[in-house]
Amino acid sequence: MQNVLERKSIKNIDFNCDLAQSFGIYKNSTEARLLDYVSSVNIACGFHAGDPLTIKEALLNAKEKNVVVGAHIGFDDIQGFGYRQMDMDEDELEALVMYQVGAIMTFAKAYHMEIEHVRPHGAMYRQAAENLEVSRTIAKAIKKCSKWLIYYGATGDNLAQIGEEENIQVAHEVHLEKIYDEQGNIDFSARDLENTSISIQRLKDLLQNSQVTNNIGGKTLVRADSIHFSNKLANAKDLIIQAKEIIEPLPYNYKNAQKSGWVD
Repeated sequence: MQNVLERKSIKNIDFNCDLAQSFGIYKNSTEARLLDYVSSVNIACGFHAGDPLTIKEALLNAKEKNVVVGAHIGFDDIQGFGYRQMDMDEDELEALVMYQVGAIMTFAKAYHMEIEHVRPHGAMYRQAAENLEVSRTIAKAIKKCSKWLIYYGATGDNLAQIGEEENIQVAHEVHLEKIYDEQGNIDFSARDLENTSISIQRLKDLLQNSQVTNNIGGKTLVRADSIHFSNKLANAKDLIIQAKEIIEPLPYNYKNAQKSGWVD
C-alpha cells in the first residue's frame, strides 16, 4: 500500500453535511442549520430520502451559500431511511448508484451547477467501509458517471486501496462523534458521542497529529480529508460552530488546486 501514514498536522480540511433528508410530508426542519458552517453538502437523491422539490430547494440553498455539492446515494429504503442492510449483486448496485448520481448531475446542471463528489449513506456507507468489493462497485459506477467525481467514504485502508486500484479520487472522511478501533475503522456497533468538549478535543488531536482516539484508550493514525457533521446529534450546531472557530473548512478540491499551483 502506498502513502504510508505518518504523524503530521492537517492544514486544510473539508466540513460536509447532508441535505434533502426529507420525503413528501416527512420534513427535516433542522438540516439547514449546519449549512452556514460547511464547505460541501451531500444531497439525497430520492432513494433513502429526498423528493424532487426537496432536492431542488437543497441545490438552490447550496448555490446561494456557495458550497460544493455532491450526490448522497443510498438504498431504496424510505421507511428505514437507508439504514437497512441490502444484499445486491454487482450489476444491481452499479445501476442503483449510476441512476442516483445521474439524476443529481442533471438536476444540478439545470441550475448551472456541477456536483463534485458522491457519498454513500447509511447501510451503503457501512457496507462500503467493511466490504472491499462493495466499495469497488460503487467506485466503478461513480467513474462511469464522470471520471472527475470524488468518492467520499469512511477513512481507512479499504478506501485507500480502492482509490489506487480503480484510479479514482477518494476523500477520507472522519466523524468526531464515532468510535474508532485500533486500525482506524469505525466501530459501527458503538454508540455515538454527544459531548461537544470531547469532540472538539478529538478535532484538535486530528488536526495536530492526524490521529483519532481508539476504543482501547490509545490513538490511531488516520487519513483525513473531510469531517462529516451529522444533524442527528443534539449538539450538532454547537459542535460545528466551535469546530469552525478552530479551522476554516475548505472543499476537497481546494487542496488539489493548491497542489497544482492554481491557488497559494
